[in-house]
Amino acid sequence: MEQLLAVQPQLSLLDNFHMTYDDWQGGKLVPIRVGRFLIAPPWDKIWNQAADKEIIPLIIDPGVVFGNGSHATTHNCLEALELLFQNSTPQSTLDLGTGTGLLALAAARLGCKQTLAVDTNFLATTAAQANIRSNHMQDRIVVVQGHAEDIIYFQADLVIANIHYEVMKKLISSQGFFDKKWFILSGLLRNQANDIADSLSQGSVSIIKKWNCDGVWHTFLGKIS
Repeated sequence: MEQLLAVQPQLSLLDNFHMTYDDWQGGKLVPIRVGRFLIAPPWDKIWNQAADKEIIPLIIDPGVVFGNGSHATTHNCLEALELLFQNSTPQSTLDLGTGTGLLALAAARLGCKQTLAVDTNFLATTAAQANIRSNHMQDRIVVVQGHAEDIIYFQADLVIANIHYEVMKKLISSQGFFDKKWFILSGLLRNQANDIADSLSQGSVSIIKKWNCDGVWHTFLGKIS
């Protein structure tokens, strides 16, 4: 900012605001349990404790991007993944709008052998790559920077899209979406969810389960025929 002001004297700084890292993240980062998943930052002492075989650990350092595990849509997506993997084992996953890579890591922990994690944000892809290394999942997950609409055509059994509504509308109208076997769609407000459900009903898909968090956030787990 100082460099910008120095070369453009017609600009002037009116105000600035400094926040703590906890404020930026919406609160202090603490371990979060969602089903069998335990999400915690790498510096938390919980990782020094004896491992519980029933717990699936996810070490997540969100950096400055979305995806610390506290959002309702993330919880619903994790629950959807657990439900799906109870009866099926997708061998490949496409995680669109991966953020910190949390959902890609969850799929890998549940047994998925190949996952492509995608985000348009360079900071997100950097954070996701670091988290994949922290969880020793480099052999199962590849992170790329790109647009979901372009990469939906990548071959995969499962597509996860916890993503903006406008992008999701394009995804579910593409042939690349219907080439998948299962989908998890999230990040939708009520009216948006109704619109997506109407669009899905026109295709050869079946909804396995819906999540509705306080009437605000909606998530779909489905199968494509």
